[in-house]
Amino acid sequence: MSEKPYQCCLCGKSFAYICYLIKHQMTHTGEKPYKCGNCGKSFTYKNTLASHQIMHTGKKPYKCRNCGKCFSQKIRIVIHDRMHTGEKPFECSHCGKCFTDKNVSDKTPQISYWRKAV
Repeated sequence: MSEKPYQCCLCGKSFAYICYLIKHQMTHTGEKPYKCGNCGKSFTYKNTLASHQIMHTGKKPYKCRNCGKCFSQKIRIVIHDRMHTGEKPFECSHCGKCFTDKNVSDKTPQISYWRKAV
């Protein structure tokens, strides 16, 4: 197991490299230095911006093996695939319901209720 000596003082998450900790801390501050030139949306991480920008090209390189539906972002096919498998890894600690995606805003009043289902 690799050593992770750099710990976030806000949430306790640990990192192997200080540069990863610094990037992680932006999630707490809300800093989003990477801005999309097409739509103006900003992102914390450069790789998230790159993934987002594929959407603007119209390309959909991720194809579902079950139904053939195509997606522009890898996370979208991961969430979609859960529809086929029935996996619902996110549980609302407020109501107890489980969902395929933790970002289902109309399912629970506060995002703080989300937790990883066991």
